[in-house]
Amino acid sequence: MTAPHSVPGTAPLRVGNASGFYGDRFDAMREMLTGGPLDVLTGDYLAELTMLILARDRMKDPGAGYARTFLRQLEECLGLAHARGVRIVTNGGGLNPAGLADAVRALAARLGIPVRVAHVEGDDLTSRHIGSLAAHAYLGGAGIAACLREGADVVVTGRVTDAALVTGPAAAHFGWAPTEYDRLAGAVVAGHLLECGAQVTGGNYAFFRDGTGSGGSPGDMRHPGFPLAEIHEDGTAVITKHLGTGGLVDVGTVTAQLLYETAGARYAGPDVTARLDTVELTEEGPDRVRISGVRGEAPPPTLKVGLNRLGGFRNEVTFVLTGLDIEEKAALVRGQLEGALAAAKTRPAHVDWDLVRTDRPDAPTEETASALLRLVVRDTGQEAVGRVLSGAAVELALASYPGFHVLAPPGRGAPYGVFEALYVDQGAVDHVAVLDDGRRIHVGPPAPQDTAVPREVPQPELPAPLPPSSTTRAPLGLVAGARSGDKGGDANVGVWVRTEEAWRWLVHEVTADRFGELVPETASRGLTVTRHVLPNLRALNFVVHGLLGEGVASQARFDPQAKALGEWLRSRHLEIPEVLL
Repeated sequence: MTAPHSVPGTAPLRVGNASGFYGDRFDAMREMLTGGPLDVLTGDYLAELTMLILARDRMKDPGAGYARTFLRQLEECLGLAHARGVRIVTNGGGLNPAGLADAVRALAARLGIPVRVAHVEGDDLTSRHIGSLAAHAYLGGAGIAACLREGADVVVTGRVTDAALVTGPAAAHFGWAPTEYDRLAGAVVAGHLLECGAQVTGGNYAFFRDGTGSGGSPGDMRHPGFPLAEIHEDGTAVITKHLGTGGLVDVGTVTAQLLYETAGARYAGPDVTARLDTVELTEEGPDRVRISGVRGEAPPPTLKVGLNRLGGFRNEVTFVLTGLDIEEKAALVRGQLEGALAAAKTRPAHVDWDLVRTDRPDAPTEETASALLRLVVRDTGQEAVGRVLSGAAVELALASYPGFHVLAPPGRGAPYGVFEALYVDQGAVDHVAVLDDGRRIHVGPPAPQDTAVPREVPQPELPAPLPPSSTTRAPLGLVAGARSGDKGGDANVGVWVRTEEAWRWLVHEVTADRFGELVPETASRGLTVTRHVLPNLRALNFVVHGLLGEGVASQARFDPQAKALGEWLRSRHLEIPEVLL
């Protein structure tokens, strides 16, 4: 392998992705290396929940704390990457990037493959936060760029922003300066689009029934290919995939991923603040979408820190209520359990009930005649959620509502994690590129004059609403796509439409208040909904503050990561102009 260019070049940099999360398709690395030309292959293995999982791994084994799947993939594919001159950049180092880098060197030596392995460190701030399991700053791509400029073939990082896996290689390849904000912002957008793998090539896509992919068959959507970006020196890019692979890349799939787990027009990161309200998407051929027009601004003076800690212990039991008198059966067992818990010496601090009416009248099967009553308890001590709950629930087996049974008996209770976002000054973090020969390159923070605190973008001018016309009550999803996800305790739902006429209706119809009506959980819990308008994408991005409690690991609701919140919204009925249907 040879080092990336350190001066601007004319050929685009082809950056692929082979992982969107820890547990993604194992064969994706081989598929990407054998499917077509690449310069860099990235792998994103980290999420808020993953950091907690790796922290618990490392508690059992101090040498652990990284994505072991990456090593197994590399055992099959390091030779392929070396033969093709493809550099590999991954955040699979997790809590222990130096450990994974050493493991890769040992693997390469065993396989007889001469590669230079570097890693990035400085993100680990756990020692500064007593009581945390893991506290890590989200670094930018400068450390990755430093490793690549010095000839690294494999770069391992800990916690970096997902987009840094692309901004680093692009900055190294084209020789961008840290203040070339528009170019960096273009790479951030490309990186955000690649970071979740197949989600930009048709995976989890609202309009999946419309997908055909490059092979022209709806069956292609069953095995979407992984994405790649052709990044140009000016920061523009084309999102595509290897020829002949499944899935679909079009303006819709790209819009869906662009809205995923973002919020307003300013998308702030350690390298640059990208203006999502300037992104222009253009289809330039089958499975090819060009990203242009992206403007960038100085990055914020602070870095986000993800802090994971033990929140306590939780337990749950789900009662099955079948047939008639569902509400009365729920009231009976709830009263029985509440009484037993109140009489216990160690009553759980938090007790939450949720009745899910999955039952139907005159149902053809017992399952469709049944509703589910879910009880979740939480406490700082395991005793309060263990025997106290399991004993009380099991003892009702012959003394409660007719047809009493549960999906599974409650156990002893299990620990759960809590995620919290903090912020530290960029200069408070020692960002270091550690090269294969042991040399350490310190990456300094931006100068104060080269940072800016992101401000809310003024409300853009809205288009004229559609003229009054006949309407039909129908699901929102007949007109609009959606994708939703989690950011700590908040949920985001991006909603977009595909025509200008539909946009003129959507932007006036689906306000923050209307969203609350369509998703009544927000109103019943007194949650704040913020709406962001992105006319260039014909999209609205809603942030539901506090919907997910203390983060995904706390499992505060039925869908703890809000992955299906957008599909619930699309299924809701409202009056839609018939001209749009």
